[in-house]
Amino acid sequence: MGNNEKMEVFVNLTKNDTVVAIDEKIVPGSLVFDSLNPFPGYYHETPTSSRPIYIYLVLDIQYPLEELLRATQNIEKEYNWKFDAGKGYMTIGSESLNVIRIQHLPQIDLVEKIQEAYLKQGIRFLMNKKLKGKLEARVKIVKFSSLNVVGEGVYLSADEPTFAYIEIPRYLPRDSFTKVSMDVKYNWEGHEFDAARGSFYNNGKLYEVVRIRSNKIDTDYLTSIRKLYLEKIR
Repeated sequence: MGNNEKMEVFVNLTKNDTVVAIDEKIVPGSLVFDSLNPFPGYYHETPTSSRPIYIYLVLDIQYPLEELLRATQNIEKEYNWKFDAGKGYMTIGSESLNVIRIQHLPQIDLVEKIQEAYLKQGIRFLMNKKLKGKLEARVKIVKFSSLNVVGEGVYLSADEPTFAYIEIPRYLPRDSFTKVSMDVKYNWEGHEFDAARGSFYNNGKLYEVVRIRSNKIDTDYLTSIRKLYLEKIR
């Protein structure tokens, strides 16, 4: 793929998150998590930086991806809302939960309204289940992304300028990914970033990638991070 090429793909992301159940301004009895630390490897430059809103709506069953996409598109069209919704799987201890991960909400007060809109579309939520306190979760998200190819093995999100993907040569299991990412960060002298495992499928090929999140992203920055990853992957 050449530079400046644009492509649209479904990205799979696997990451850790710290979540807490919220019980106000949601559909009564439903289980909704607020992400307390959506980017654990990235720290805001100033203590006054606002925390991005990432919400997990826990579903009653596993819905096919196309049903969730159709419902989301219908909601955006009917209410003129613009938000990002990804299908997700969350593991908390022995609990396995199906979720919709919502981001880019202008305010958390919209959560109940969005839930009600999904209910109208036939998407229902897990009810009357309680999980209290700060919880460590492993989350896998499937989301649609539009990417610009900005360098060899380097892809920048067309919609979210602080997100990018760098291609790596092979799949890394969780422990290996954690070790390699730590090695990279110990040897990295540039601006901080958060990393998550990912993959996407394009033109008959599955690409293994690292999702990079930073507010200092450019082609040279990403190329340098990718070079370090390639050096540390053995």
